[in-house]
Amino acid sequence: MKRAIIIGATSGIGQEVAKCLLLEGWQIGIAGRRQSALETLQRVAPDQIEIQALDVTLEDAAEKLNVLIEKTGGMDLFLLSSGIGFQNMKLDMEVELNTARTNVEGFTRMVDTAFAYFKKNGGGHLAVISSIAGTKGLGVAPAYSATKRFQNTYIDALEQLAHLQKLKIHFTDIRPGFVATDLLNDGKHYPMLMKAEKVGWHITCALKHKRRVVVIDWRYRILVFFWKMIPRWLWKRLPVKTNG
Repeated sequence: MKRAIIIGATSGIGQEVAKCLLLEGWQIGIAGRRQSALETLQRVAPDQIEIQALDVTLEDAAEKLNVLIEKTGGMDLFLLSSGIGFQNMKLDMEVELNTARTNVEGFTRMVDTAFAYFKKNGGGHLAVISSIAGTKGLGVAPAYSATKRFQNTYIDALEQLAHLQKLKIHFTDIRPGFVATDLLNDGKHYPMLMKAEKVGWHITCALKHKRRVVVIDWRYRILVFFWKMIPRWLWKRLPVKTNG
């Protein structure tokens, strides 16, 4: 029986991936901050789901993740789907720092714990959901785009580290575009908005084939291809923003 741990499975993309894995017969452990939301999802398939409330920004999150892994009976796949992001053109300092606490500090805490488990137990599949925002600095969301770039680079570094240590750990960096989740429920208009159910299906397929870097969907793959070619002098002049 295959076993997966999903951090951030109480809503949005993480929850949709969890549903897909359940249909394929996986045993899963799910974690998030809201105990009630975890219990609601567990009732869908109580024989397949273990739960653990945790907050990735707190120091005890690593210990609680290990508890969840033990409850689930081990871990073949780790998926981190926990992150926050805000438009912050006024550079509210607390917004920027809170984003970093979750997307950098919390990310590092969870990913390093998963890496350590796989190192000790013969390998596994470590996957994270970052964003296409990590490919360029977005003026409307400085901390969000910067922390997503951090995540992209951190996974690159861990992949090299695993190779140096001869570890059988496979890595997947999933980079969606705009997805209709609570994260974007701010009344603004987002172009090429994707349904979470569709994105969850694409991610599940990518995980099954152990893709290394995945941009979802095809429209965003085209966008990112040309996006990366824009020189810095031109990029700073582009009015990259959403309406609202």
